[in-house]
Amino acid sequence: MLPEERLKELGISLPEAPRPLGSYVPCVQAGNLLFLSGILPLRDGKLMLTGRVGEAVSLGEAQGEAKQTVINALSVVRSHTGSIDRIKKCVKLTGFIASAPDFIEQPKVLNAASDFLFEIFGDEGRHARVAVGVSALPLNSPLEVEFIFELS
Repeated sequence: MLPEERLKELGISLPEAPRPLGSYVPCVQAGNLLFLSGILPLRDGKLMLTGRVGEAVSLGEAQGEAKQTVINALSVVRSHTGSIDRIKKCVKLTGFIASAPDFIEQPKVLNAASDFLFEIFGDEGRHARVAVGVSALPLNSPLEVEFIFELS
């Protein structure tokens, strides 16, 4: 099943691609690789949750936000290529989790994004990954994720 069909089956419609919040572009293509700028879990241009995971944001809430970053990333890909069916492989995720000082479950937050990519793309959604705890992120977002996709 093609990724666009899989999204429909899951009842997910991609929003308009988020607009850059600064002096950068949403993505850059180099050969068949598409590098996405950091993606925040925006909905309609706004963060639904703010603050650090383990303080203002629970692990479960952060996992939901991680899934939203995937939806936003796929919106950027569709805006750039015309269809997420052009994604041949998810190569890598780098996740930055705004974390309370004693929060050490950053990989569990990012698992939600990784599992969602596998759900959409199957084995082609499996990727290399880094999950990093940080003290603060833009707009007080609980997380930011960058993506690298291989395109066909």
